[in-house]
Amino acid sequence: MPYYRVVGEVPRKRHVQFRRPDGGLYAEELMGEEGFSSDSSLLYHRHLPTAIIKAEAVEPSEAAVLTPNLPLSPRHFRTQDLPDGGDLVTGRALLAGNADVRLSYAATEAPSGLYRNSMGDECVYIAGGRVTFESTYGALEAGEGDYVVVPTGTIHRWVPRGRVTALVVEAAGHIRPPKRYLSKYGQFLEHAPYCERDLRAPSEPLTAEGEEVPVLVRTRGGLTRLVYRNHPFDVVGWDGCLYPYAFNINDFEPIVKGIHAPPPVHQTFEGPNFVICSFCPRPLDFHPEAVPIPYNHHNVDSDELMFYAGGDYSARRGSGIDVGSVSLHPAGFTHGPQPGAVEAVLEAVRQGHTRTSELAVMIDTFRPLDLGPAALSVEDPAYAWTWSR
Repeated sequence: MPYYRVVGEVPRKRHVQFRRPDGGLYAEELMGEEGFSSDSSLLYHRHLPTAIIKAEAVEPSEAAVLTPNLPLSPRHFRTQDLPDGGDLVTGRALLAGNADVRLSYAATEAPSGLYRNSMGDECVYIAGGRVTFESTYGALEAGEGDYVVVPTGTIHRWVPRGRVTALVVEAAGHIRPPKRYLSKYGQFLEHAPYCERDLRAPSEPLTAEGEEVPVLVRTRGGLTRLVYRNHPFDVVGWDGCLYPYAFNINDFEPIVKGIHAPPPVHQTFEGPNFVICSFCPRPLDFHPEAVPIPYNHHNVDSDELMFYAGGDYSARRGSGIDVGSVSLHPAGFTHGPQPGAVEAVLEAVRQGHTRTSELAVMIDTFRPLDLGPAALSVEDPAYAWTWSR
């Protein structure tokens, strides 16, 4: 994270005695990245965060198996046809993934249990509904259009307020704002499409009582269920630059050009060998001879997965793409507007059309994406041939 926060009670200096009202010591916990060489936060617990009383392995679901995208082709998956089930942790329907990132869809009304992903950061895009994110850092309210970024190792749970749908990005590393948006000291620069004021973080501690509390933990070795002697939500204060936060896609300020700009202008976050981009409503390209629609392109180093969150994608008209759709355009395939889309947009401009209404989340990966069983179960088999109609 690019800047410092303090929440609740903390002592004046790091790593000094900090006593409870009864005279005992609070237990200090350092959450730090990259071997004490990057961002960190200090959390102060009423109980020992190390006190576990049981550990058991959890067998993974067979539904987590990935298969190669063969024969190589563009794909269209209809997440709106996936059944609801589980919660925002156990109900993730795997769409695609590789060694760097896993992409899933979830639709549920059920609260999750406590969960800790110790393999990497998560970025959960709330496509619909409202949810409370609870963690050792405090609580966040999130709703439609919010990205919720969860640092590695954060114990948390999700409490929906009715039905919630979400696109889940699980990284094998850290998810951060792009370096080009930040000064060398971490402040958002003036050309960045969002800034510190757009980010929401927990503002007060969240405490809960309980004993023998189970926490599902994901590690590189698999899944484990640890049982903690005391409830992990016992933090009275924390400070630092590492914490969960929310950012709403509608606060992204699109970068506009006279002629069509490539996807890097939409970049919102970066992860290990992937980027996350936000396509938001914006003015159309305004050069008098502009073609205000994506050109045919072949990103030779990336697979492109697009989640269509709202609005109208004129470039995809006639493809079967709709809100809730996911398209996958792999490296090795040239893709672009559907037949007739360029002429249709130029005619709309002549009729006075000046803005796009598209809303989408795109993940570009620099290693090929394999396909998850959930995606294959709702695939549109005709999509690959829609450019030939």
